Amino acid sequence: MANINITSIIKNQIKNYNLEAKKISEGRVIAISDGIATVSGLYDTQLGELLRFPKDTFGMTLNLEEDLIGVILLGEYSHINEGDKVLRTKEIVRVPVGNNLLGRIVNSLGQAVDGKSIIKSDKAREIERVALGIMTRQSVNQPLETGILAIDAMIPIGKGQRELIIGDRKTGKTAIAVDTIINQRGKNVKCVYVSIGQKNSSLAIITQKLIDADALKYTTIIAANSSESDAMQYIAPYSGIAIAEEWMENGEDVLIIFDDLSKHAVAYRSLSLLLRRPPGREAYPGDVFYIHSRLLERAAKLNQKYGNGSITALPIIETQAGDISAYIPTNVISITDGQIFLMTDAFNSGQRPAVDSGLSVSRVGSAAQTKLIKKVASSLKLQLANYGEIKSFSEFSSDLDQETKTILENGEKIMAFLKQKQYSPYDQGYQAIILYIIDRKMIDLLNVEDISDFKEFLAKEIKNRQEYQKILKEMNQKLDFEKEIEDKLDSLLKKAINKFNQEHN
Repeated sequence: MANINITSIIKNQIKNYNLEAKKISEGRVIAISDGIATVSGLYDTQLGELLRFPKDTFGMTLNLEEDLIGVILLGEYSHINEGDKVLRTKEIVRVPVGNNLLGRIVNSLGQAVDGKSIIKSDKAREIERVALGIMTRQSVNQPLETGILAIDAMIPIGKGQRELIIGDRKTGKTAIAVDTIINQRGKNVKCVYVSIGQKNSSLAIITQKLIDADALKYTTIIAANSSESDAMQYIAPYSGIAIAEEWMENGEDVLIIFDDLSKHAVAYRSLSLLLRRPPGREAYPGDVFYIHSRLLERAAKLNQKYGNGSITALPIIETQAGDISAYIPTNVISITDGQIFLMTDAFNSGQRPAVDSGLSVSRVGSAAQTKLIKKVASSLKLQLANYGEIKSFSEFSSDLDQETKTILENGEKIMAFLKQKQYSPYDQGYQAIILYIIDRKMIDLLNVEDISDFKEFLAKEIKNRQEYQKILKEMNQKLDFEKEIEDKLDSLLKKAINKFNQEHN
């Protein structure tokens, strides 16, 4: 009897084989709204698979239930109706990669949106990939110079690091990212800038600045601005890291900016709520940590065996009233290798970049600095910590002893030296000389109000005088302050300070 039952079951399966095959490869739209399609059938669909809708509209599966699939639609969907046919492509969403994307602005699918020719690429990569394992990596040991003195001296970033830029709205987060891109000119570092939820006008300004600085030629911009759907904003950073991975695995160094992941989390929250996933803290779904961890873990410094390439990630997070203990900020802080915290009060008072040396940290530290910078920057953070502490106490007291006054005055001078104009990154030699002046207490010979003018004066002296050029050449060759270099530099800088003081007094 049992044999008869088994035989009848097998016969029935064979009879309905074509029907089952059709049901697997073809589905129907059950419901559609707000960029989300609910599809029946397609039982073998993978998570993240690309599905084809009428008129060559595509969607990506984000929910896999027993009988239904939740699909986020990538592009215009007003023509899609209930009952429309949906087909599997059997491919995970891919993005074109390669050097043809340099100097271009593309959307989240790698399609050109800059009004230029169609991007032709003979290679594409899946936007979702498992991060490379530990055995393929090596520790961070090379600096990625931002050109920003306050960062390169106190919060150094290394190739392969993930360093968070965090602060309130309008505190200069994007400015740091753009300056870092500009500073990679001539350093064989390719750049990817992912704009998520920004205004089109803001991206236009950034693009123009990169063109003016001759930096767009080695940069790819991925635009998923506020006018784009939540689905396009959600996949944008994964497309960006896929483009960067292609170069990294070819042995090249890449810098990628995610501007910003707060808006990325909001886009994912919107999609999740529309897919009827249960909301958690602040209505974010429970896996909101995972969407950022699996993204940022793909940044790495590969070892020699795997080509020695790297991806350095600078994610940006926007805080509300400086609250770094909120849900998304704490999530991303725990994933990254340190953070650059920007203060609203300092920014509004004219201290730009408004880096908080106390809350900012690089977990890679001096491993991402050359001996040249390390030697003269080692005491800087401690001096600023003393200054910040005494400054807060001095506000409650009018009677200060001379030692306290000296610490406050030196702190103000250091802060003045750390001020830097936007879109004007400093090269390493100039940074080293400024830090040398601070470290050797030569700032005592200058007035606080004259430091901005002195920096301009010094930059011209370095550019125009052969003596400085010779010393810079020696410094760059030896990457250290040897006794002979120090003696020459002491003499030149004291002469420069005396000359400046005579001209300004």
